Amino acid sequence: MKLKTSLFALLIPVCGAVQAQKVNVAKAFADAAKQTDVLIRNVDSARKIKPAQVSPRTVENGQFKMVVSRDWTSGFFPAELWYFYQYTKDKKWLELAKRYTEDIKKEQFNKGTHDLGFMVFCPFGNGYRLTGDPAYREVIIQAAKSLSTRFNAKAGVIKSWDHNGDKWKYPVIIDNMMNLELLFEATKFTGDSSFYKIAVSHANTTMKNHFRPDFSSWHVIDYDTLTGNVRNKLTAQGYSNESAWARGQAWGLYGYTLCYRYTKNPVYLKQAEAIAKFILNNPTQNKDLVPYWDYNAPNIPNAPRDASAAAITASAFYELANYSKADKYKELADKILTSLTNSYRSPIGKNYGFILEHSTGHLPAKSEIDVPINYADYYYLEALWRSKGYQYK
Repeated sequence: MKLKTSLFALLIPVCGAVQAQKVNVAKAFADAAKQTDVLIRNVDSARKIKPAQVSPRTVENGQFKMVVSRDWTSGFFPAELWYFYQYTKDKKWLELAKRYTEDIKKEQFNKGTHDLGFMVFCPFGNGYRLTGDPAYREVIIQAAKSLSTRFNAKAGVIKSWDHNGDKWKYPVIIDNMMNLELLFEATKFTGDSSFYKIAVSHANTTMKNHFRPDFSSWHVIDYDTLTGNVRNKLTAQGYSNESAWARGQAWGLYGYTLCYRYTKNPVYLKQAEAIAKFILNNPTQNKDLVPYWDYNAPNIPNAPRDASAAAITASAFYELANYSKADKYKELADKILTSLTNSYRSPIGKNYGFILEHSTGHLPAKSEIDVPINYADYYYLEALWRSKGYQYK
């Protein structure tokens, strides 16, 4: 895909119909709250049987699937509840958010995962932002310390996975960009610049090694920690090593947008805009901007969609609109949000209470294909909230 295509020229036809149709955010939140009431009842029923399973993840083969706190998706459900509290100011949601956030607390000491940004910062970061509870702040700081133990100075990046040592030695996935927010915030809280420096090193090294000339991203980069060199460029969840896994592109877009928020380094803003161009200009992108699970999936147009990738992209576009000189990102985010709201929501009372349908988790593993999933719901709610004009400081 040639990047010389004008973003502005592209955005005019894409956004033309958006201005006439915008999401009724109040109704969308109200509908989502009704769904989440159903979800909470299912969660509470499931926990009576298996108390260690604390968070709802998906519906697969018609079955409601819960996960333990160490699952990478465990923090999204309590984080959703914080958004309901923020939007409604209803103390019902405050009490629920506090209760389910507490279930993830022990993961602050988990040094065996890179996903502490998802697991800890999503619930505790939102909780601290909305309540100022110093206990939440301390959890975030400890989680940042735990995450920092996975940083290798020679490679310059945070290790993602400890499993499948036969496939790679020091794997780093594009998803890991999302965990840098935890580190940036820890520096703000403590004044300890080591967290910030790790985040910047990871972002810079990822920018150097993870992206192709068209600004699509490999999923997995395997590093040699003795030399710092790249050993291999692979995929785990995409169609092929050379394909563009849709959610991976969304993680990169969101990750470099948040890096710009914290550093104001224009290099990160340029990177986010370039990734956005790839997403928007891709010839397999759908008119509703909800992508297929992989931009190079072999069975397009019959490939599964990934609503989670669209929700992440919409949320990122709302923030990017605050920084970019291109003035169409908000309209694009509105378009995605309209698509998700009109065509990808579960009927109220269905799907055990999950909000969105038609996400794809891990197609190569034949896992979570065309299902509701918790991170799609979380970023959908975040996008709804951001659509009202909130700006990060």
